[in-house]
Formats: sequence, structure tokens, C-alpha cells
Amino acid sequence: MAESNPPLLQSMAELLHHSGGTTAPHRDNRRSKAVVEEYQCELPLIDLRGLRSEDAAERRDCAAAISRAAAEWGFFQVVGHGVSLDLLRKMRREQVKLFGAPFKRKVAGGLLKDSYRWGTPTATTPNQFSWSEAFHVPLSKVSDDEACCYENDFCSFREVMKDYAAAMQGLARELATVLAMNLGHAKGIFEEICDGSDSYIRMNRYPPCTMSAEVFGLVPHTDSDFLTVLHQDGVGGLQLMKGSDWVAVKPNPDALIVNIGDLFQRWNRKLYSKVGIRRQR
Repeated sequence: MAESNPPLLQSMAELLHHSGGTTAPHRDNRRSKAVVEEYQCELPLIDLRGLRSEDAAERRDCAAAISRAAAEWGFFQVVGHGVSLDLLRKMRREQVKLFGAPFKRKVAGGLLKDSYRWGTPTATTPNQFSWSEAFHVPLSKVSDDEACCYENDFCSFREVMKDYAAAMQGLARELATVLAMNLGHAKGIFEEICDGSDSYIRMNRYPPCTMSAEVFGLVPHTDSDFLTVLHQDGVGGLQLMKGSDWVAVKPNPDALIVNIGDLFQRWNRKLYSKVGIRRQR
């Protein structure tokens, strides 16, 4: 059977060699797990059904909770978001199938038209390397069969991806509108300045790693975009910087995670917080 995982170990070994290091020690899973559990946190949880309530006070309270969480945390969870849990499960199944394709086929560029990424090509030291693979698909190409190139054995992915993109884009616009109106902007501002052409669906996978716990699935960073809506799996590993500590985000199967990006923080004069995030192996 053809290998599906990218050659991450080989790339890490080359980085260690060129940086003058030695092979990283095997990770201590018990120690890593204990640290995560000790600092595990629950993000603010907001039920978005309040935004659609017939009660004006409930709508105001929900909008205020969203703005407060964005200002104090830069990260929050939402339920009652209107994205079907069945659709989220379908998307997860299609991703498993997609990432299970042979590595040579993924890297050749045929699947989803050159949207495949793995590792960190620009890394010059091991601590800059992300132990991951991903597909980054522009939202503008999701509905373009020729541009996206789903290929015959991924035909079912086509319809799931289109439905998923539409649902996530609608939710992102709804949340961004609430945050913008809290800053005094008109309700329809994003209809004027944002057409979705610079938005992406990013699907990430973190293959098994037997190296040090210091190896990250995603290296510490802030999201450079405007707003991220994330569907986290039940495995965990997502961490964010709170104060001076890294804390693990407890997975919630019914919730989506919302993250304020660099662009939104700059646009709103830093009223809303951006936060450092990483994905621990």
C-alpha cells in the first residue's frame, strides 16, 4: 500500500543536521499529557441563537457577549451556530479520505489543484518546523470544478465542500458583522468590502510523531487573516497564549471556535485581541 504520510521525519533530520543539532529524543507522552491537562481551559461559550431571538434584549446581550469575548480573549466558542452537525461529520469523513490518499498523489498537485502543503519549507531550524500536512483551498475555487479538480474518486467531496464553504462563510459574515457594528460601523459593511475572494478553507492533519514533545503540529503564531472559524476534532492539542502561559483548549464536539486575526485587530484599532496559538503534538 502506498505511503500517505509526508516525509516529515526526513525533513526534520535534515534540519537538525544543518543546524548542528542531533536527533531529537523520543517524546515523553506522559509528561506532555500531564502538562496539557493541568493548564486546560474552557473558552467563553456563546449560544448564537440569541442573535436570532425575537427578543431585542436577548439579541443585544448575545452581541455584547461576542464583543466582550473578542476583546478579552480573542478566542471564543459558539454553539447554536446554524452549521449542521451532520455536515461537520460529513466534512470530517471526506477529509480522512482525502488525507489518506498516497503522498505522491497529494504532492503531485492533482488533488484540489495545487492546494496541498506539508511541513515548513521555509524552516531553517527545528523549532520553526510544523509537523503537519494541509490543503488550503481558496473559497472562490470551491465551486469551480475545473479549478478545484476534485478527481473521480472524490466526487462526493465536491458537494460536501460546497455546502461546508457556504455555511462557514455565512457564519463568519454574521460574526464579523456583529463585531463591526460594535465598533460603530454600518450593518452591511462587509457586503461592500469583502466578497470572499481572499477567504480559504484550510484542512489540517497532524500525522503521528515519535520525536520530542517540543515538535509542534503548528508552530506558535497568530493568524494573519481577518477571522477564523475552526472545527476542532476530539483529539485536542490546540493551545493558546493566555497571559504568559500556554493553555490547552478543551474540545467541545458541539461548538465551533472563533479566532480574531491580525487584520481584524489592526482594522479595529486593537479593541479586539489577537492571540498566539499553536498545535501541540
